[in-house]
Amino acid sequence: MKKIFSLFATSLIVAAAYAQAPQADNDLYPPNAEPGKCYAKCLKPDVFETVTEKVMIEPDKKAYRIIPTTYKTVTEQVMVKAETKRLEIIPAVYETQTEQVKVKDETKRLINISATYKTVTEQMLTKPEGQKWVKKHQTGCLSENPDDCIIMCLEKTPAEYKTVTKQVLDKPASTREEVIPAEYKTVTKTVVKTPASTKEIVIPAEYKTVTKQVVDVAAHTVDVNTAAEYQTVSKRVLKTKGGYSEWKEIVCDNKVNTDVVSQIQSALKKKGYDIGPKGVDGVLGTDTKAALVKYQKDNSLPVGNLNIETMKSLGVKFD
Repeated sequence: MKKIFSLFATSLIVAAAYAQAPQADNDLYPPNAEPGKCYAKCLKPDVFETVTEKVMIEPDKKAYRIIPTTYKTVTEQVMVKAETKRLEIIPAVYETQTEQVKVKDETKRLINISATYKTVTEQMLTKPEGQKWVKKHQTGCLSENPDDCIIMCLEKTPAEYKTVTKQVLDKPASTREEVIPAEYKTVTKTVVKTPASTKEIVIPAEYKTVTKQVVDVAAHTVDVNTAAEYQTVSKRVLKTKGGYSEWKEIVCDNKVNTDVVSQIQSALKKKGYDIGPKGVDGVLGTDTKAALVKYQKDNSLPVGNLNIETMKSLGVKFD
């Protein structure tokens, strides 16, 4: 990257400063200097502050003023007839009541319950199981005489049954107790619900509305004090006298390149300083130098060179 070897206005400012200000022998060189770093004397601008104060433009005044009597309209209620009382008779109140009256007590009686039967069907043995001889013809007999082929077989005879239907007892005869409920009749009668009484009736008092004028505030005098008038005035006063400061570390010439200058221009432009019509071009021209000096003065920074304090304030990286 192309390096910019320029001391711009700093060289001129510092040279002029050396021509005008006396220097002590121990001030010729930066104290505690470190190898590889560059230092320069910087001008420190006057620092002003705005002071706001109040200035009296009209003193306070005292006077008296008579306040006349004021009246107000009052409306009030005036009693024209006192409260009275009277007794009122409240008649008894009756009501009709209906109730049940017993005319016959509850009784009981025994009821005979007949036995009940059911029909049952069952099988009864009429002839037990037995056996008998049965004459049969032999199968496969070789004789042509049929009588020669007769054989006798002893076979079982099954038992014989018959169906018998009969009536048997299901439930035996018994008795049960039956309750004959009591008998009632409905009776309606008139009874006193609320007995006769008396109550006191209050007849309220009678009033009429009366409107009249009364004194609200009596006549009197008051102190009329006019407060002093002040005006707020702002003015700029010198806070710190500018001049020559101690040695300050600056960016060495071998580190001042187009990238560093472009960073300075971009930072100044973002902060609202005019760097000229060419804008961010990486060239430390007259407009950029003027904008940088104005930024340093506005922010009470060392003036006249690319000092480290200014670079940190702008956020410029140069390593």
